[in-house]
Amino acid sequence: MLRYKTISQFSRESGYTVSAIQAKIRPGGPWREGIVWRRAPDGHVLIDIEGYNQWVINGNGLAC
Repeated sequence: MLRYKTISQFSRESGYTVSAIQAKIRPGGPWREGIVWRRAPDGHVLIDIEGYNQWVINGNGLAC
């Protein structure tokens, strides 16, 4: 299993729409860069599955 997934991969597997994911990673959104998502060297946005799981567990809008 990969730790990082593209937005489209994560959308298919999680049930979140691409638009919902993009809203969550927008500045001021609940998913923080470097914690729940990061930008790969080629510019693609990747969702960190471990960071996402922590966000779900913490339930406070921020991954810790």
